[in-house]
Amino acid sequence: MNLGSPDSPEIKDVKRYLREFLMDERVIDVPFLIRTFLVRGIIIPTRAANSAAAYSTIWTKEGSPLVQFTKQLQQEVQKEFDEPVEIAMRYGNPSPKNAYEKLLQKIPDLQEVILLPLYPHYAMSSYETAVEYMKDIHRINKYGFQLTTIQPYYNNPDYINALAESIRPYLKNYDKILFSYHGIPERHIRKSDITKKHCLSSTDCCEVDSQAHDHCYRHQVRMTTKLVVDKLGIPESKYEISFQSRLNNKWLQPFTDKRLEAMPKEGIKKLLVVCPAFVSDCLETLEEIAERGKESFLHAGGKSYSMIPCLNTHPLWVQAITKLVKSYE
Repeated sequence: MNLGSPDSPEIKDVKRYLREFLMDERVIDVPFLIRTFLVRGIIIPTRAANSAAAYSTIWTKEGSPLVQFTKQLQQEVQKEFDEPVEIAMRYGNPSPKNAYEKLLQKIPDLQEVILLPLYPHYAMSSYETAVEYMKDIHRINKYGFQLTTIQPYYNNPDYINALAESIRPYLKNYDKILFSYHGIPERHIRKSDITKKHCLSSTDCCEVDSQAHDHCYRHQVRMTTKLVVDKLGIPESKYEISFQSRLNNKWLQPFTDKRLEAMPKEGIKKLLVVCPAFVSDCLETLEEIAERGKESFLHAGGKSYSMIPCLNTHPLWVQAITKLVKSYE
């Protein structure tokens, strides 16, 4: 299961997608009436046209890159299994119901579905909402099969190996590598803290062992980064973590856009950027980072800039998924 995409870059399809996405109570976690006013009255009228223009810059003749990469991943994973593999999107198409029905057509006496959210890290606005939506559709339609969900795999050795090896070929001539993760509001970190007292309570809370880490996005992205840089032998002075796609200043910091503007002035002229929160290239990587991010960095005085592609259909990623799923069988 992946995030999803509009059916086309046309404004009407982008508006429909944004309504579904932004009306999700786990994305904009305010009361329904306020969320409706914000989404329908402010955000969509002011942002739909710009979002449509952004999508049009990355759209291919096959359609949405995210959907196409997910379909290609499905095809590669299917080669490793006798059981059928289907895909679903949290927003847009193909829907969870579509995926469930396709599986039932192939196996009428289906006993179990194993759900792999294509989100390595836990966040209420990504992993959690995807899983809960799949559960809702399963319950509403009274399906008889069991639904088993794969837990966040941010520190899974095979995922880490795949991510590290996808980065390794780019580590030839660079000043720094920036690990840019999707940003989330700081309040989401606090809401997801099952202890209600650990997360963001101190500057080093992510390094202090706690049950809260099982649901802490900030801890998990830091752990992914540490495991990858350790595996690749990247010294501390040669990498940073930042957070992209923010809506305001109350989101996790440092902000990717601000760091891209500041780095050249700090002597960082040759930059690599990788986005491990995304396993499939999409609007946030192809347009926000590869296009706008590059323009911002070079305009600020940078000399070279490379965005490392997401895992997409990397053979080691396919192997990692195969092992992960089989461990739940």
